[in-house]
Amino acid sequence: LDVSMDTWSYFHTCLVSIWLHRFYIYSAVAFGISLWIVVQFTTTRSKRKGEKSHGTPASSEGTADKLGNGCALPQAQEVRVAGVKIFYGSQTGTAKRFAKALAEAVTCLNLPVEVINMGDYDPEDGLSEETSSRNICVFLVATYTEGQPPESAAWFCKWLEEAANDFRVGKSFLQGLRYAVFGLGNSAYVDHYNTVGRRMDRWLWMLSASRIMTRAEGDCNVAQSKHGSIEADFEAWKAKFLTRLQALCKGEKKPCSGKCKKGKCKSSGKQSKESSDHEHGTSEHENSEAEELFETSSEEEAGGTDSVIDVEDLGNIMGHMKKAKVLLLEGVWNGAAGTGRKEEAERREMITPALREALTKQGYKLIGSHSGVKLCRWTKSMLRGRGGCYKHTFYGIESHRCMEATPSLACANKCVFCWRHHTNPVGTEWRWKMDQPEVILQEAIENHQNMIKQFKGVSGVKAARLEEALTVKHCALSLVGEPIMYPQINRFVRLLHQHGISTFLVTNAQFPEEIRQRLEPVTQLYVSVDASTKESLRRIDRPLFKDFWQRFLDSLKALAEKVPR
Repeated sequence: LDVSMDTWSYFHTCLVSIWLHRFYIYSAVAFGISLWIVVQFTTTRSKRKGEKSHGTPASSEGTADKLGNGCALPQAQEVRVAGVKIFYGSQTGTAKRFAKALAEAVTCLNLPVEVINMGDYDPEDGLSEETSSRNICVFLVATYTEGQPPESAAWFCKWLEEAANDFRVGKSFLQGLRYAVFGLGNSAYVDHYNTVGRRMDRWLWMLSASRIMTRAEGDCNVAQSKHGSIEADFEAWKAKFLTRLQALCKGEKKPCSGKCKKGKCKSSGKQSKESSDHEHGTSEHENSEAEELFETSSEEEAGGTDSVIDVEDLGNIMGHMKKAKVLLLEGVWNGAAGTGRKEEAERREMITPALREALTKQGYKLIGSHSGVKLCRWTKSMLRGRGGCYKHTFYGIESHRCMEATPSLACANKCVFCWRHHTNPVGTEWRWKMDQPEVILQEAIENHQNMIKQFKGVSGVKAARLEEALTVKHCALSLVGEPIMYPQINRFVRLLHQHGISTFLVTNAQFPEEIRQRLEPVTQLYVSVDASTKESLRRIDRPLFKDFWQRFLDSLKALAEKVPR
């Protein structure tokens, strides 16, 4: 009992001593914790400064966790970009092709990528998940007839529009989603150019999604396209997107704030870059000013939701308007400066490299920069001793001696049944470089004869007809496009007649004045009648002219007034 009492007395004395000196103990513990925090903070800060200044980590172990090709590797501790999801809405396949090309480029950056058809995606559940997925969402969408989205993207766009305008859906519904938009359109359709891409960009922005870069627009109209073709527009945007993606992978936390004006991002993350770029010279600065006119942001279209303009911003707005007027007068938008020979020299070729490749694969023999020739199936049929086309039945025309050609691959319609897979250029007037009719006729006959010679020795081909086919006696100006658009069509027709070649010209009933007054007599003149009502013609032919129906009716009247058949 005495031992236990002594032990208790000892512990009691210790506890009393600790209690009496508790202030000193607390102070010592607090000092130790503070010292540990200071040491950790100082070490971490110096390490970060070292990595930032040298651009490489301090140890070989850190090197393994750095970036590959500018993007975070899977073993990195902090994943800034988990992957890229590419959504496409396509009617003719161009947006789908661009989506696959972008996916291949992103894959080279060691990032997971997924290509998604908007028609197979549920935006209500899927997009909300992307707000926390750390993915980058890319939207490649085309504008179809009357400014409507393609069929595959119709539901996606409808849901997005309703969500953006429904007061029951929170305006921060897509906060955290990072996105970029590339629209596909044709500036020949002035009222509906890239409407879908612009609206989609605005709807996403209205739902508080974060735009990582300014919306871009590809133009099928080679005369107005910024880079010469929609493929070149896409390649230029793709390069910018990949650069931006690499910057995000490296940890650039400042995305586009949604307050970009005329393509100039005002976020602080780009101010240093803009200031350094200013040192490159005046010419580059002028190029950037011209680029402002083509790169736009959704805030420009958001005027309906907030149309109030600060007085302080009026100076900038007027400045942009003055620059736009100057550039427009100088011919920046239409690729022409001045008149006469200079204007003709600066016009672009109608056949772009991508179009040339596509038409060549389809069997066309291209001539110069806007013409072509191809063998008709009835020509091949009659070479074998079989029947010919309706011209043989009606007028006795020998189909194996007929050359199918066109002096203009361009057209004023984008018909849904077009067999050119919508690769042809379109326009309401001639805006391209022009080849001389003598050159077109000579190369057309040579190409036609070369294609005929390829049938020598083919089983079933009649030798006598093969010999006759080398001498062209008829020319069907109905291959593709709108031949009547060619400014030298009358001269071309006269050359054909001088060579003893009859002419059969087909027009799409959109140029009544040319039919009535300007077109000289041809052997046979045809007008394509693809629909019987205004609405059906709009849906089927998808004409560029706003007054397409009146033009159609006037063309039929003009045809009735013509003397030739």
